Amino acid sequence: MAGSALSTLIELAENDVENAAKNLGRSIKAKDEATQQLGLLTQYRADYEARLQNNAQRGLTVSQYANFQGFIGKLDQAIEGQKKLIIDAEYRVEIAKKFWQECEKKRLSYKTLINRNIATELKKENKRDQKQTDERATRTLFYKK
Repeated sequence: MAGSALSTLIELAENDVENAAKNLGRSIKAKDEATQQLGLLTQYRADYEARLQNNAQRGLTVSQYANFQGFIGKLDQAIEGQKKLIIDAEYRVEIAKKFWQECEKKRLSYKTLINRNIATELKKENKRDQKQTDERATRTLFYKK
């Protein structure tokens, strides 16, 4: 009965581990995508800055310069927002990782309990076998007399 309950607990724990691992994978993927997006934004800003420099050498009107600067400002805001998203994504990865580790620890503890239960049952069975062997030997010796 106890073994059956432990088996059920192990199954549940294995499902928890699997779900936690999937969640961790999704969190890592989200962080990677956010990091990749930051790289794209940073590259786009650098390209746009170079474009501003090229156009400035040829001559810009005040409104054209203001438009370039305004757009660069918006890119800087987007970059800062993306950095915050990455920090949040890293935090979510850490939380998901800790949860997965807790689930795995619980699963392993149930496995340990079931292994101990098996070892205990095996010892009991060996003692019964030994007792039966001893009783047979005693009876055999008693009847030989």
